[in-house]
Amino acid sequence: MSEDLSRLRRAIAALRAGRAIRLDGSAFVAVETASPEYLSLVDRDATARLLISGSRAAALSLANRREAADVNSPALIEREAWLDGPAAMALADPGRDFDRQLMGPLKPMPVDNPEVARAALRLATSAGLLPALWVLHSGDADETLSVRDVEDGQGAVQLLTRAKLPLDGLPETQVVVFRTLSDGQEHVALVVGSFGGEPPLVRLHSECLTGDVFGSLKCDCGPQLHEALRIIGAAGGGILLYLRQEGRGIGIANKIRAYALQDRGLDTVDANRRLGFADDERGYAEAAAMLRALGAARVRLLTNNPAKMAGLEAAGITVVERVAHHMPANPHNADYLATKRDRSGHLG
Repeated sequence: MSEDLSRLRRAIAALRAGRAIRLDGSAFVAVETASPEYLSLVDRDATARLLISGSRAAALSLANRREAADVNSPALIEREAWLDGPAAMALADPGRDFDRQLMGPLKPMPVDNPEVARAALRLATSAGLLPALWVLHSGDADETLSVRDVEDGQGAVQLLTRAKLPLDGLPETQVVVFRTLSDGQEHVALVVGSFGGEPPLVRLHSECLTGDVFGSLKCDCGPQLHEALRIIGAAGGGILLYLRQEGRGIGIANKIRAYALQDRGLDTVDANRRLGFADDERGYAEAAAMLRALGAARVRLLTNNPAKMAGLEAAGITVVERVAHHMPANPHNADYLATKRDRSGHLG
């Protein structure tokens, strides 16, 4: 592994562990994981400002201020005496929006280097954390890296191992395990049957613990997974990539936070935005690298999501055909499926 990828992986681990990182000269520590004791060491004068995403700033009604008006740009909040660790977490976690008293005033400040700020928030998302960081004026950092390290770390994978995996009702299948070199996540490919040199039928399936394992009725993920394998088997062969992209790339904790917001009436898109994320945080550079490693540079894609087609194409995989993938609705996921169609652009 190259040194820049090692730095990137260590930086993500540091944020998860509540330690500071330095990114092109600016130091950051995650609001969600930094302990009060550690924060007092790296921010002795309590002058660190709060960095949040533009989506989260809009949810906090800051969009009427010029410095926080663009939902696509990070927002920086001036430090006030009342803005300590618990207060920052209350601002970052939308699950508390409906219960906490009004906090403030919140004073947005100009972001000195938006590119660095975006990269720092991207690292927080890669760590599965809320997009909220303290921007430190001084103090030591556990890891130092650059924006280029963050950008170059996307899409590098390592094939670790493969073995036969007999599956009920399917042709001979191999399971192939990959590791992303940026954050150490492990993804799986199921290579089903044989596709004889023709573009294989491919399904990109994002991990869904609640749907795939527990059979949740809130989504259609579990039925999609099993039906995709059936379709690939019936076609004589293909590839299913099982990608560690829980909750459209925001991680299991944030996905359940989104569920809690949905319990209050928000749809999937608005819940993600209130958390401070984009509608869909997934990327497909790693999926493209996995397909290339499996010799599948041209594919027939089993999907209703145009973003998957665009993502693979942008990463150098040719999608020669889109194969529709429909699942029937149930009373619990009918609104969810309508939102995917009407607001996320999923095809019929």
